Amino acid sequence: MFIPPKPISDYPWYIRLFFWKQKQTYGKVLEPGMLWARSPGVFVGVALLYGALNRRRGRIDPALRSLVTVRVSQINHCEFCIDINASTLLKRGASEEKVMHLSDWRNHPGFDEKETLALELTEAITFSDRQVGAPLMDRLKEHFDDDALAELCGLIAFQNMSSKYNAALDIPAQGFCRLPLSPARDNST
Repeated sequence: MFIPPKPISDYPWYIRLFFWKQKQTYGKVLEPGMLWARSPGVFVGVALLYGALNRRRGRIDPALRSLVTVRVSQINHCEFCIDINASTLLKRGASEEKVMHLSDWRNHPGFDEKETLALELTEAITFSDRQVGAPLMDRLKEHFDDDALAELCGLIAFQNMSSKYNAALDIPAQGFCRLPLSPARDNST
């Protein structure tokens, strides 16, 4: 990592409460959190936004949320994000085969229509040389209402911010996912 985390005791008490929750949830304090927390106000904002997007009763199915976050992470070359999000995707019921073929989803029959549309949106938002466009939005509206689409776009935008932050600081995987995950195809069409 380009910036080391500080000792946990050096963070404000209210940030250490978040770290305690991470340890309860993941078994360890997450390295990206320790770097975001170097700016405590920013960390709190990021943590609250993540919590709002990843709540149990969101508009988007939890497995689909994880599918999208893994794909964004692959595109942005975030080892940490691929690791933790793929682990979460498996816990949310995705098959190992689906996780293994996510970077080549267009050429694999294991993705249903709703998933392929969400992945197409993910790539349209994430790759800078693409646009969402009305035809894609029309097809998405056959499966998602306006509120769900707004949430899905927000999730994709958040994961882009998070994965680009982690990749820029060279935050490594923390050993959450046991599967070897194939690299992204930056030129997929």
